[in-house]
Amino acid sequence: MIVLAMNYEALDISGDAGIRASGENLEEAFEAAATGMYSLITDLDLVREKSSIDVAADGESPEGLLVGFLNGLVFHFDAYGFMGKRVEIKEFEMKDTGQGRLKAKVYGEDFDPDRHPRGLLIKAATYHGLAVEKKDGLWSLDVIFDI
Repeated sequence: MIVLAMNYEALDISGDAGIRASGENLEEAFEAAATGMYSLITDLDLVREKSSIDVAADGESPEGLLVGFLNGLVFHFDAYGFMGKRVEIKEFEMKDTGQGRLKAKVYGEDFDPDRHPRGLLIKAATYHGLAVEKKDGLWSLDVIFDI
């Protein structure tokens, strides 16, 4: 599934940064949230799909799964310098109990400060203001990042 720029938007929050993402299902909305987060870090038009990484996450709720997923992506950026451009969720499971897990492939390249203008330094996705809800047939996600 390819996420287009129209599936996410930056939220104007005083002193913080956030993303509102949407999709026809949770997988699509999670992909949009991840791409939106990366767009806060640099200009995605300048990121090439030279390599990929696999990321897995678990959560006790849809909200916990989203935070765990995004923080896994932040970890890969902070620890290894991997900058995602496109995100594909390969496996997604959400049980009736709310517990979920996912596996995703992220396409991108190593962050290069000479080619990638530095945007925000995202430390983590937070539970503050976090929302995962279905409205008007679409899933909508709001997530605020610690910067």
